[in-house]
Amino acid sequence: MKIITICGSLKFKEEMIKISEEMELKGNCVLPVIYPTKADKDAYTEEEHQMLDKMHKEKIKLSDAILVVDVNGYIGSSTKSEIEFAKELGKEIIYYHDLV
Repeated sequence: MKIITICGSLKFKEEMIKISEEMELKGNCVLPVIYPTKADKDAYTEEEHQMLDKMHKEKIKLSDAILVVDVNGYIGSSTKSEIEFAKELGKEIIYYHDLV
């Protein structure tokens, strides 16, 4: 069993939900992305954005690996920074495109 944090663009929310379920059914503990509940993502304050980012990095610290949901090879700037953070911590990096 691995503890895996899901990383990727929120435009791939459906894929993230699906891959999270698949990885858990394979016996892994998955730490998902928090999906915004406010209709307009600009409705979040800067402090809230920073808190969500900080908590996501805490998940990466707890994890054995991150799983990058890179549909059609897309990796945005936030996800790139999460990959670099995980590399600095010596975490395994798994790419969705390698699993499908």
